[in-house]
Amino acid sequence: MVSADMSKKLERISSTLGSLLRARGLSSRLNEYRIFGQWDSIVGKTIALHAQPLSVRRKKLTVLVDSSTWHHHLSQLRPELLEKINRILGKEGIDGIVFKIGGLEPRHSTGSADAGTPAVLTSEESRRIEEYVRSLKDEDLRQAAIRLIEKDMLYRKTRR
Repeated sequence: MVSADMSKKLERISSTLGSLLRARGLSSRLNEYRIFGQWDSIVGKTIALHAQPLSVRRKKLTVLVDSSTWHHHLSQLRPELLEKINRILGKEGIDGIVFKIGGLEPRHSTGSADAGTPAVLTSEESRRIEEYVRSLKDEDLRQAAIRLIEKDMLYRKTRR
């Protein structure tokens, strides 16, 4: 479990990193990361089991859903989801959501059988992290950003 002090430090680091990325014109990547990192809390656990964010391009979020039923249901919830996402992202939010039917990445269970199994990043998550930091020219800053994002993603996986 993460202490309150550690949580505050992570928030400060995240805020500093966010300011730096915005200053370098990378706020869209930051938004993508924030949507991916907070998806379960934005949509709730039930929806998160059937829908996962795929990408953000030109302020449009593409969400992968596992069936036509969920596609229809989420299409009906589009305005509410857009409002929730933009409440978190603020003025740099998204303009629209597109739903696509497809296979979802397997989710990590929080059941007792997995209690001793450490969370790991998928190759897709690692690829996304590389995309987020690709334009950072300073190698030390780039590596620090990678480590921070990896730790945050792993922390969020263990909380599911």
